Parts: sequence; structure tokens; C-alpha cells
Amino acid sequence: MTDDSTYPDEVSGPFPRPPTAFEDREGRSITVRRYDPDDRGALTAMYEAFDPADRAQGIPPTTEKRITEWLDAITGEETVNVVATHGDDAVGHATLVPDEPEGTAELAIFVLQAYQHAGIGTRLLKTLLGAGAADGFERVWLSVERWNEPAISLYEKVGFRASDTESFEHEMAIRLADQTESTG
Repeated sequence: MTDDSTYPDEVSGPFPRPPTAFEDREGRSITVRRYDPDDRGALTAMYEAFDPADRAQGIPPTTEKRITEWLDAITGEETVNVVATHGDDAVGHATLVPDEPEGTAELAIFVLQAYQHAGIGTRLLKTLLGAGAADGFERVWLSVERWNEPAISLYEKVGFRASDTESFEHEMAIRLADQTESTG
């Protein structure tokens, strides 16, 4: 999304920077931290376990080979990634992939089905936005299937606003300022 006028005028935040730890609504100890290459095996396992019914817009991919290629593309040096873990298991992942113009990124977020509806997605999203703001991203956009009301509600709660509702996918955008907290 390249048109600056599609982003809200007001900035959102502050958002926490990783790492952050909390107890989810199910009483599980969850840590959200920046992605490290050592997380690759746990992240691959999470995506292999991902229910195909919850895949949207072709992601996450379904085969190990395609998951590997996809993770190579979205965990590069220029991207921002955070991982939610429960013990040694990855249970959530969110990424910001740089886009044009500079300072803009596209967002994607995934939470393993058994961990959904427990507050992990909200913490994962806020922590990703905090990490992105700290890394200099000012504008973030995403697309979500228009029927996915729980996701749209989450994005709106955090500060995203609809920017394009004319297509099958619902595009949303947020403007960030470098105003972050150290924990959340």
C-alpha cells in the first residue's frame, strides 16, 4: 500500500517492546520475544500443525518445503518478527515485511488453534508493533478476509482503521510513532 493518505492521521501506541511474558486466559505462561534463528524448528513445527481450515490468502503454506521457503522470505534481516512461546513450543508468530515507501510494512499474524481466544494474539500484535516502531516503521498495513470479524475486531482494538473495503479482502492500516514501553 503506497498511498500515504490511506493511513490514519492519528498515531497509535505506545506498544510494548519484546520480550514480554504473561499468563494467558487459560493460565499458561507465554513469552513473546523477537525471533531468533534457533526458533526455526519450533516455528516450522507450529506451521506444520496449523489447521488448514484456518489458513487465509494461501498462508501459512502447507508442506514442509513451502513452509521453509516462506519462512526464509519473511524472517530475513530486514523484517521484524516476534514469536510467542509456551515452554519450548512456538504457539504464535507475527511478522512485519518491509514495503514501499520506506518506513512501511505489511503485517501477518498467526496463533496456533489450541492457543486462540486466550489473549495471545493481542499481546503478539502489540509487541510486534512495538518492535516495528522501535525499528523505524511508521506505517503498517494488512489485509484480512472480510468475514473474519474476530480478527478485524482485534485490529481495530489495537488502532488499525479500514483503508480499503471495496475488494474481497479488507485492508486496514495503522500509523506508528516511536513511542514504546519496555514491557507490556
